[in-house]
Amino acid sequence: MPHAPVLASLTAAFVALSACAETGAVSQGDFVPSYQGIQTVLLQDDMVSFRVALQGGRGNDDVEAYGRCAAAQYALIRGFGFARHVRTTVAKTGNTWRGDAVYLISAALPPGLRTIDAEVTVRDCGALGIPTI
Repeated sequence: MPHAPVLASLTAAFVALSACAETGAVSQGDFVPSYQGIQTVLLQDDMVSFRVALQGGRGNDDVEAYGRCAAAQYALIRGFGFARHVRTTVAKTGNTWRGDAVYLISAALPPGLRTIDAEVTVRDCGALGIPTI
């Protein structure tokens, strides 16, 4: 039985991965953000600023995600399928986080490392409970 060691190894790997999957869900604890709205500012034909605000955020990542969701929905509304992140500035005052996210929108996948597929991103945002425009 030359396949027995391989089968045993695969079985052990499957059991280990199954154990990870069962405990892999991470509780978000008391994270219940209150999304305060999105302001869209057209900077150029293809460059848009999304000013977002939320209360109860955990940090910059939550603000960036809110801006990304806004950009993705805006791209779809305008008939585009992609966006490229230019920059996001974040500020916190009390319990309110504010962000100014700038994106280039385009019909084709733009060059760069921080690109998003608008349709996929909007779907993901919905699954995460992050509102779009």
